[in-house]
Amino acid sequence: MSEAASSGPGRDDAATTPADEPSDVDELRDEIAEVREELGDTVEAIAEKVDVKAQAKQKVEDTKQQAQQKAEEAKQQAQQKAEEAKQQVQENPMPVAAIAGGVAAFVLLVIVLRKRRG
Repeated sequence: MSEAASSGPGRDDAATTPADEPSDVDELRDEIAEVREELGDTVEAIAEKVDVKAQAKQKVEDTKQQAQQKAEEAKQQAQQKAEEAKQQVQENPMPVAAIAGGVAAFVLLVIVLRKRRG
């Protein structure tokens, strides 16, 4: 800048010294860098919001994870119920034996009836 351009109404040349200018420049550079970073974050956030394809993929991934988690929970519950049933049979085998006997009698009856017809 020329002297005529730098000295004008409202400008106090005595208050601004050459020693102050480098720190002002550094402060401005820091501020510009900060604003650029904030602007970059804002642009990135906007881009994520308008990227429908990425949102759909994320939703699919979330749903898959939830389904896998529920399947794992169901598997664990089924294993627990099977273990409980096994313990009940070991503690009191009579109901199972009675059912097995009934099935065996039914099968035997079906075999006898088929031989009579055939």
